[in-house]
Amino acid sequence: MSSSDPKPGPKPGPWPPTPESAAMPPSSWAKKTGFRPKFSGETTATDSSSGQLSLPVRAKQQETQPDLEAGQTRLRPPPSVSAAVTNGETDKDKKEKPPPPPPGSVAVPVKDQPVKRRRDSDGVVGRSNGPDGANGSGDPVRRPGRIEETVEVLPQSMDDDLVARNLHMKYGLRDTPGLVPIGFYGLQHYLSMLGSLILVPLVIVPAMGASHEEVANVVSTVLFVSGITTLLHTSFGSRLPLIQGPSFVFLAPALAIINSPEFQGLNGNNNFKHIMRELQGAIIIGSAFQAVLGYSGLMSLILRLVNPVVVAPTVAAVGLSFYSYGFPLVGKCLEIGVVQILLVIIFALYLRKISVLSHRIFLIYAVPLSLAITWAAAFLLTETGAYTYKGCDPNVPVSNVVSTHCRKYMTRMKYCRVDTSHALSSAPWFRFPYPLQWGVPLFNWKMAFVMCVVSVIASVDSVGSYHASSLLVASRPPTRGVVSRAIGLEGFTSVLAGLWGTGTGSTTLTENVHTIAVTKMGSRRVVELGACVLVIFSLVGKVGGFLASIPQVMVASLLCFMWAMFTALGLSNLRYSEAGSSRNIIIVGLSLFFSLSVPAYFQQYGISPNSNLSVPSYYQPYIVSSHGPFKSQYKGMNYVMNTLLSMSMVIAFIMAVILDNTVPGSKQERGVYVWSDSETATREPALAKDYELPFRVGRFFRWVKWVGI
Repeated sequence: MSSSDPKPGPKPGPWPPTPESAAMPPSSWAKKTGFRPKFSGETTATDSSSGQLSLPVRAKQQETQPDLEAGQTRLRPPPSVSAAVTNGETDKDKKEKPPPPPPGSVAVPVKDQPVKRRRDSDGVVGRSNGPDGANGSGDPVRRPGRIEETVEVLPQSMDDDLVARNLHMKYGLRDTPGLVPIGFYGLQHYLSMLGSLILVPLVIVPAMGASHEEVANVVSTVLFVSGITTLLHTSFGSRLPLIQGPSFVFLAPALAIINSPEFQGLNGNNNFKHIMRELQGAIIIGSAFQAVLGYSGLMSLILRLVNPVVVAPTVAAVGLSFYSYGFPLVGKCLEIGVVQILLVIIFALYLRKISVLSHRIFLIYAVPLSLAITWAAAFLLTETGAYTYKGCDPNVPVSNVVSTHCRKYMTRMKYCRVDTSHALSSAPWFRFPYPLQWGVPLFNWKMAFVMCVVSVIASVDSVGSYHASSLLVASRPPTRGVVSRAIGLEGFTSVLAGLWGTGTGSTTLTENVHTIAVTKMGSRRVVELGACVLVIFSLVGKVGGFLASIPQVMVASLLCFMWAMFTALGLSNLRYSEAGSSRNIIIVGLSLFFSLSVPAYFQQYGISPNSNLSVPSYYQPYIVSSHGPFKSQYKGMNYVMNTLLSMSMVIAFIMAVILDNTVPGSKQERGVYVWSDSETATREPALAKDYELPFRVGRFFRWVKWVGI
């Protein structure tokens, strides 16, 4: 369009206009005259006969999206603004005066004002086009009640990915920082996920009746296997910077196997080794099934059924299912447990914006910092005699205590004192974890079948992590073949975990997404270096002994926070769908409710209020195989059905899959995961570089189309 002003049109008629002088729809006259608004999008106006003014407004506003770690909101510049900046011009230089509307309508001139985004005190982001505080549609915009802040957000689509990498991440997937940054960020990455790596073995191993030395050995083994499997995954799996470790998905089935009726007669060291060998056998079979699922390409078919509305309640149910374990154990020593919970909440929420050298130390290190402070306070209380009672020895088993006075304080001494564990003193300085260190695995078909079902749910959890992390660090989401390859490798690495005897499988930790978003570090080199350091630490027996000596109350307190985080991370997958849709709300609500209610029916069936159970109250949900409602002439089938239907994640997964794939809904409403395809990989070299196998290994498997790019 020429920069000269257009000829003035005829004068507007009388107001209100006569019916026969109705204005032409603005979209029509705008097209005829060549008028284009300042921002991309159609102009809207009402018919003049309605008595309203014709006012060009912007139809599509900038998008703002919430961040997991919150604190900043990133704005995506509109295309027209981006183009102006790219060409070295501004909107002011290219501004053109629009022609007047046709006769019968009145055009009100709108001053060119920069579009501003502001965040109110309640978190609402508004748009203002002028100094009067009104937006483009004439609606008033609320003024912020506090200092404005800029918020960075996680991308929700592939279109936002490039902007996210440039504005959100410090280093992308293939970036290689210097040696010092790699070392620093690698240590930071693993310290922020310390709780996810060590808390699972600290729950299941004592439940087997293991000694302090055996607990330390299992913790060292977990660190060793986690380092090895992470290196394998970043090299030959999804190639995303995701730490592998003992997932909470395996915790409930492991506790169910540990509390099986056939193991109740065992005691001491025999109990630990026998149960560990049974767990190893079940994990190996279930993980082999997962490997076949991935490498055979069947996972590509299952991906059609797995969407955010399925992933969200399934993962959230994993965290919610442990409500009966968390605080009941914290209550054993309230002054220590509650302080631990309060500290981690204060660090992760109230102090999350405090930065030291551009690093949010309280948000990143919330778990280790709160653990260190609480542990030091408990040590001082122990040394000053706060938990010392005359004539009572905390190292004597409760069953051997005769004095009534001492029996009264035995629980308090056991859970509040920090010197009751001898894991650090009994652990050797050097120990190399080796396969089959607990003996030859034992294979039981009923336990193996349970683990096969759990491996499918672990795959669903990993799929959500792949998609969310790829939008943060990679050029595009992976292809279905890459996802299948990654799931297959997770199955293989879980087989290694079964052979080494960690007590759980090794899968992608869901907390990876939160850690990447907080640390803004997406380089796979950082994760690989941290994995090497983890392997080195696992060879120092005292490291495992130190971690194994964390008091149980502190473990339970941290688990309360970790399980809450796990639940929230699961529900955050709904941001890829229309979370306000009544369809999705009902599906997620039904899945979550019945994931708690149905297992409660199985867990309470056949138990009278006055029954005297041989296990602590926080283990009662995992003994359902001995008294569940499913009863047939096949004891193995009874075990499988009662155990599976008493797990919240299984019920949530079944309901979400059925409802999401049978209830009508558009792809946009369901938030169907958009994976890259082979044509995109061929057209965009960046996608191939992100996910192709190293050392030209992929050339030998080009014929396997279903597990590659």
